[in-house]
Amino acid sequence: MPEPVITRRKNNPATPLVSFAVIVVVAVLPLFALRAQQAQSGAAGSDSTRDAQPQTSPSTATPNQQTTQQNGTFVIRKDVDEVRLAATVVDDRQHIITDLTRGDFSVFEDGKPQTIISFRHEDIPVSIGIVIDNSGSMREKRGKVNQAALNLVRSSNPQDEVFIVNFNDEYYLDQDFTNDLLKLKEALEKIDARGGTALYEAIVASADHLAKDARLERKVLFVVTDGEDNASRETLEQAVKQLQEENGPSVYAIGVLGDEEHPKRARRALEIIAQRTGGLAFFPKTLDEVDEISKQVAHDIRSQYTIGYKPTTPKSAGGFRTIHVDAKAKGHGKLTVRTKSGYYAGSQATAQVTK
Repeated sequence: MPEPVITRRKNNPATPLVSFAVIVVVAVLPLFALRAQQAQSGAAGSDSTRDAQPQTSPSTATPNQQTTQQNGTFVIRKDVDEVRLAATVVDDRQHIITDLTRGDFSVFEDGKPQTIISFRHEDIPVSIGIVIDNSGSMREKRGKVNQAALNLVRSSNPQDEVFIVNFNDEYYLDQDFTNDLLKLKEALEKIDARGGTALYEAIVASADHLAKDARLERKVLFVVTDGEDNASRETLEQAVKQLQEENGPSVYAIGVLGDEEHPKRARRALEIIAQRTGGLAFFPKTLDEVDEISKQVAHDIRSQYTIGYKPTTPKSAGGFRTIHVDAKAKGHGKLTVRTKSGYYAGSQATAQVTK
């Protein structure tokens, strides 16, 4: 399959191009190519920090990791055979549980028990792609959706890195990785509500950007759409396969479906994408609910456990591996662990945690 490419909007004095400094639906190339003879713009300036928030210390390395400091970042190198899972635990009332220990978890790959070799429960920085539907039907919805996306960033770790992709029947990287709220706001305001909905292509390209250019290990796509994909060359199955590559992002999706032509198919697609990647899909009845959902997503991300195991079947054997995680602990009733349902074995890049 050809490597996905994110395009930018044509140069316009009202919406200047933002260059690429080098995706988690509401998911990469070192330099994004432009379609139809679009030219690259100049390099973006350095980012300023967002609103002051308490700082979070970088994660402590486990015996299977080595931590060094390079150019103002903490670089975590881990066992190349280790599989890392971001896991959220909820009780039977859907309350997030945050007081579990390593011994409370059991991990299974292809039905076989695995030995947990690393475990953390810290609010560590995350690389986030905000992917927003810019099709014609979204014109009257973008104001509240944009505010919700910004509140997601405000509620997240201040050391997160975030990029913005707006899409209709094409998709545009309107802001590369930053934690500058003003730059993110400007990118979200590049509204050109027209055309169809190339949801799958936008998600796949954003996930590729996360895989290639994100500096942080944990990755999330936050995707908001109001309709069924009607413009992608990718199918749902192809998109899910790309998202399930090893170290792929968790996808949190908001479907503002309303009177959309095929709401059941659109809803099912978002549910599949979220479930397979360990995220969540939301379907608010009104636009007023979107902002609260974005804050819930931020809380979910900051409450996750990071679980590492070395698979009994070496990664070099390749293929798709199913994953299941259980949690049991005294004082809690039935617990449900939400994580990705599986992955395609492959290489993982070194992760960096911003100092």
